[in-house]
Amino acid sequence: MTSLNHTVFSHTVFHLVGIPGLEDQHIWISIPYFTSYVITLLGNSLLIFIISTKRSFHEPMYLFLCMLAGADAVLSTCIIPQALAIFWFHAGEISLDRCITQVFFLSFTFIFESGILVVMAFDRYIAICYPLRYTTILTHTLIWKVCVIVLLRSYGTIFPIIFLLKRLTFCKSNILPNTACKEIVLAHVSCDDIRVNIWYGIFVLTSTLILDIVLIFISYVLILCAVFRMPSQEAHQKALNTCGSHICVIILFYGPGIFSILTQRFGQHISLHIHVLLANIYSLVPPMLNPIIYGIMTKQIRELVFHAFCTKLK
Repeated sequence: MTSLNHTVFSHTVFHLVGIPGLEDQHIWISIPYFTSYVITLLGNSLLIFIISTKRSFHEPMYLFLCMLAGADAVLSTCIIPQALAIFWFHAGEISLDRCITQVFFLSFTFIFESGILVVMAFDRYIAICYPLRYTTILTHTLIWKVCVIVLLRSYGTIFPIIFLLKRLTFCKSNILPNTACKEIVLAHVSCDDIRVNIWYGIFVLTSTLILDIVLIFISYVLILCAVFRMPSQEAHQKALNTCGSHICVIILFYGPGIFSILTQRFGQHISLHIHVLLANIYSLVPPMLNPIIYGIMTKQIRELVFHAFCTKLK
């Protein structure tokens, strides 16, 4: 009697190809990647330094902004150095464990940043609707508790993805057509049924990002109702100006991010290099522009940075 032993080989090392179909353009593509990363690190580091060292900025709005700047720096660092290594040195080899770790930190940071944007919307709601109770409601104790809750939510929703990926057998290919490891990209080179991964990804999308967008929308409806009840046009303008930078950041963050996620899951007819470029936009553009937006639109930060540069020039 003959027994047949069927052993399924599972890859433990993968190769990231960068932007498929545009390999000959990698050097040129690396220029905006490198430029945006430098601006991201400088801008967000400056923002964190200003807020952490100046006691006048130890207010809820600025502390949340400091958390957002930190998340932006981490989000960019999760993707761009890896992409530059591929573009410059063809260093696309990555182990399965490192790949899954990158998936975790990318998703974790994205969900965390979304949570911070919700908290910032709530902060603006309290500031405009209950200005006299602002400091008594948003105490430093409450701010740190909220931060811990946002961290735990991000960890709790993303941690199961590690096990969903670890259970898969990667026997199709070890070539990943991307600049970084993404959960759905890694799942697609598996020989197993990935419906659980797809449905869990949709659950994460709806229970965090979609829910966050709904909460932000409700906050701004309440803010607008309060603004239009104000007696003077000047009060209208002042209230709306305090929300302007936050609204710009929301559009920058959710627009490319959600569009990229949806095209990855449902845009089968879109060219592969378009998928990759769209997926990288949310790690390139928002982290780079967020500190610029807040620097230009927030009077206190703008004046402090301007004063610092004028002092150095003298």
